[in-house]
Amino acid sequence: MNSVLKGALFVALGSSCYGMLTTFVKLAYKEDFTVYEVTFAQLFIGFIGLIFLNFFLKKSNRPEETKAVRNRSRLYLMLSGTSLGFTSIFYYLAMETITVSVGIVLLMQSVWIGVMFDIIVNKVKPTKQKIFSVILVLVGTVLAADILTKDQSASGIGLFYGFCAAISFAATIITSSRVSLQYHSITRSKWMILGGLIVATIFTAFTFGGEFDFGILKLWGPILALFGTILPPLFLTSGMPKINVGLGAIISSIELPVAVMMGYFVLGEQQNYIKWIGILMILSAIILMNYKKAVR
Repeated sequence: MNSVLKGALFVALGSSCYGMLTTFVKLAYKEDFTVYEVTFAQLFIGFIGLIFLNFFLKKSNRPEETKAVRNRSRLYLMLSGTSLGFTSIFYYLAMETITVSVGIVLLMQSVWIGVMFDIIVNKVKPTKQKIFSVILVLVGTVLAADILTKDQSASGIGLFYGFCAAISFAATIITSSRVSLQYHSITRSKWMILGGLIVATIFTAFTFGGEFDFGILKLWGPILALFGTILPPLFLTSGMPKINVGLGAIISSIELPVAVMMGYFVLGEQQNYIKWIGILMILSAIILMNYKKAVR
């Protein structure tokens, strides 16, 4: 039981790090840093940090394989990591015009997008439980994003980028759960982040017309890298083996309320009971989808 509780705590901490990340991005924007600088700094410093952490991995965690197999596995991880780069780009573009609470709710659309992927690609017949959960997520999104209120100020382009981020995030979840599983998760994260960094670098090089402010590397870059690419893999790697996947998915949903509360307490974003009803519906859908796995 102590092991399970410890695992649950680590997973909660890792997910909470992701929940806090968006608020730090907003704070960086307030200091006039751009989406290009924020994205590049997070992935670049995160990649350097993961290289450093990999030196501490035991040799027993490194699979025995030929150079050709190793290079191919790394390439696959980098390719799967490109979706991680696009997730950061789209999500941080969305954060320029929408609130933290709306952004995280949009990112949570990856829940039903993953279900649709199983239906269309894997030909998995959805259960009534999953169908109901998807409906809960969609209705909860309408309420949590405050779409029905007259004073809704979220821009259309922000909502579009947020949904694109959700699609990319769903792709990241799907590929990261299937590619090169023989490696330690920190090693896998390193190569996936490299793929994302390459995408972010190309994106910045071709779209950023100003002068890059390297001041982002002094404070917000390290903070974003710590909470976005370094601490989560450490916590999740330590916690997930101690609990089952279903319980891990349920606990990971803490990212949603953490993000909303950070937006409220740190940024002063306004909340109301309708938004919280929507958030609770999304959390209920996640629990419903994974309850059977959690109690096994």
